[in-house]
Amino acid sequence: MGLLDGLREVLGIRAEADATRKADPEDLFGMSTAYITMEAELGYEAVGEAALCFSEVDSADFSDAVEEVHEILEVGAEETGTETEARTDDYGYSWVVLRDSDFEDLVTSLNFAADTLMERGYGSRLLAALFAFERDGQKAYWVYSFRRGAYYPLVPKGTDDRDSSAEFKLESNLDGELDIEANKEYWYALLPDSPGRHPWE
Repeated sequence: MGLLDGLREVLGIRAEADATRKADPEDLFGMSTAYITMEAELGYEAVGEAALCFSEVDSADFSDAVEEVHEILEVGAEETGTETEARTDDYGYSWVVLRDSDFEDLVTSLNFAADTLMERGYGSRLLAALFAFERDGQKAYWVYSFRRGAYYPLVPKGTDDRDSSAEFKLESNLDGELDIEANKEYWYALLPDSPGRHPWE
């Protein structure tokens, strides 16, 4: 099984079929308190970036829905100052990348983006939302899987490995504050292409 097949399986249809609860964009607001725990108790600073990952549909209606997402975010940016960027990774997945020093604005904007796609009937295309943190030069993420309706920690170690010890520590400290995916088979490694960079770069 190739990497792309693995992503489709773990963040795709099988993940959704096995899920114990449905995804809800409102779950993203759980990060509004979790980031405080990350900073105050664990020493991870929010880096001011978050991203929404989804798979495209080759249709005019879906293109209109994505355009609507960006329009909503641009309107919101007038009030929040949140910067928005559209990206496509090497595997063909699309990203809405958000940058803002105010973490609450990132959470709210990501919620708007996900909720808009769901309201337009494309909730099944949503794969994951990522919130970026850093401690001592090491990046860490909380990933929300839309197919599982749960969070899991991701701490990349280079481009082909992850720091399991750091991830388990994050799990133990945030369990109860976030709805964490119990089946680690679904802790998919959305690893960056280059060391020290984000998965969407």
